[in-house]
Amino acid sequence: MSETQNLKSLGRADFKYSLTYRTRWSDNDQYSHINNSIYYHFFDSIVNTYLIESCGQNPQQSPSIGLVISSWCQYFAPLSFPDVLDFCLRVKKLGSSSVTYEIGVFKQGSNIPAAVGGYTHVFVDRESRKSITLQPLTRHGLSALLVSDGAKL
Repeated sequence: MSETQNLKSLGRADFKYSLTYRTRWSDNDQYSHINNSIYYHFFDSIVNTYLIESCGQNPQQSPSIGLVISSWCQYFAPLSFPDVLDFCLRVKKLGSSSVTYEIGVFKQGSNIPAAVGGYTHVFVDRESRKSITLQPLTRHGLSALLVSDGAKL
């Protein structure tokens, strides 16, 4: 099975955290569907909400911040205003200073993802921008979302 087929076969149960989002008229593009770039706003929204709620991160004050070093998205079905969406999050890889997230975007009521994407954060010192080891509370929170090696890719 190809990687795209594996991603498309992911269901809500494959993710460990979710966030509901009501689409806005401004999310649509001229073709009346959610613009591709908006998905990256979605990804930032769920990741940063989780980091604030469960990892002790304060975007304005934490000594470490996560910088995106790579990102990707596979699109499977169009979404459009006024859809209500569920963003679902899991951690695919947790290193000493980095984390790779995977996010499923589901239309509310559906167990088939409309899109699956993700990105890798490297945590750095806020001032020096040098890579640093994940803070214990951040690591603990991210560990709770880590999927086993046997999970679908």
